[in-house]
Amino acid sequence: MNAVMMVAGLAMLLVGGEGLVRGAVAFATRMRLPMAVVGAVVLGFGTSMPEMLTSLSAALSGAPGIAIGNVLGSNIANIVLILGVAAVIAAIPTDTAETEDRVWLVVATVLGIGVIMIGADIGRIEGMILLGALAVYLWRALGRDATMEPVPEVVQMGPGMIALYLLVGLGILVSGAWLLVEGATGIARAFGVSETLIGLTIVAVGTSLPELATSIIAARRGEAGLALGNVLGSNVFNILAILGLTAVIVPIPVPADLSMLDLGLVAGTALLLIGALTLGRIGRGMGLLFLAVYAAYIGWLALNAA
Repeated sequence: MNAVMMVAGLAMLLVGGEGLVRGAVAFATRMRLPMAVVGAVVLGFGTSMPEMLTSLSAALSGAPGIAIGNVLGSNIANIVLILGVAAVIAAIPTDTAETEDRVWLVVATVLGIGVIMIGADIGRIEGMILLGALAVYLWRALGRDATMEPVPEVVQMGPGMIALYLLVGLGILVSGAWLLVEGATGIARAFGVSETLIGLTIVAVGTSLPELATSIIAARRGEAGLALGNVLGSNVFNILAILGLTAVIVPIPVPADLSMLDLGLVAGTALLLIGALTLGRIGRGMGLLFLAVYAAYIGWLALNAA
């Protein structure tokens, strides 16, 4: 039954996330927002909603390992799994990622690792710090409107349909997040697997499916730069918005089984992406390297769980 709940929850997160992203992109393009804002803010926030609701639901249910593991695992997967897959399909131009986008990835990563390491839990003060940084990020991102070329209106959708997509998508996401957390915690308890491990792997990949689907579609349509903006924005939102809001609502105890390797890989993958961005494009070879890093990490987790 737990497995059924988990699979149903993942499916609902994918469907709900797709609906929310479609509505959000339709709204953004209707408002003639710049491509960078659509990728880093609209898509980044929309595709992070599964992680948001899953981590919040997990924290409220007393499952901090899933709450924190989901955020960290999603950030790792976003870079080395999702961008890896997108780069194998089509080379990703890096000129769409401005210097400020790269700086914010580093800032969010440092803040996220910092609030996890400084104490036994992530409290409301730390949550407010993260939300304060998020406010600055949004202000800076939306301020680009005056200096950047707007994205053409590619989605023909009326205001009523946009609102319907947003509301229905959000409703499905909420239900899917609850099912996913209930199923994941049930499996962890039944098999004696730590909630943190479940959060870092199955839950993290499951809640990252909207980013994966969005990035694959963008790469196949020749808009691989949008996939990069999606991942950069999503990773910033995952830490600043999800950890921040969740901690403000309910302080999150740091799981004892969260290892330095997990935190190191969050930082390492961010630095790997920053380094790749200096090459001018992320090609198939770099994409395969990203995928190899993720495969090695999952293999290490599996060996240590055995």
